[in-house]
Amino acid sequence: MKNSLTTALSIVALLWMILILNSLIPIDFNQFGILPRNINGIKGILFSPFLHMNMAHLISNTIPLFVLLTGLFFFYRKVAVRVLVLSVIIGGSLVWIFGRTAFHIGASGVIFSLIGFLIASGIFRKNIKALLLAIIIFFMYGGVIWGILPTQPYISWEGHLFGFITGILLAYIFKDTK
Repeated sequence: MKNSLTTALSIVALLWMILILNSLIPIDFNQFGILPRNINGIKGILFSPFLHMNMAHLISNTIPLFVLLTGLFFFYRKVAVRVLVLSVIIGGSLVWIFGRTAFHIGASGVIFSLIGFLIASGIFRKNIKALLLAIIIFFMYGGVIWGILPTQPYISWEGHLFGFITGILLAYIFKDTK
């Protein structure tokens, strides 16, 4: 459990350091987000989860990211790194291909991927521990599913949608990995 907490805390701390650095350096890091179908926006596939518009944006992502990463690294340690990296790459690539023309930034696509992965893994793996975790995650974060709908123009619902789909896909791919 300690390693899971340390890993989750380290990732969240990195996001906070990047936000602080972005406020100190006269360069807008958010230009390194995903800009769909633009060759310069491809780099955002890797960088966008580390970038946040402001402190309020990062605060809204901090607790869910910490909780979900802790669950991922504690219950699925053999696939955790692969799930996290593939969530960034696959989810980000889908946003780059299908997203509306705007900069897409923030860790919420990864959050939605982790929600999708943790819930779908409980269904696909058919073991009691995975199923209990899925139920807990559903009750904690099931309401965020509305975030996959285009309700507000400044929120990347595409990142949410493609993150969630990616998480379900990864749960299926890794369903037999113990």
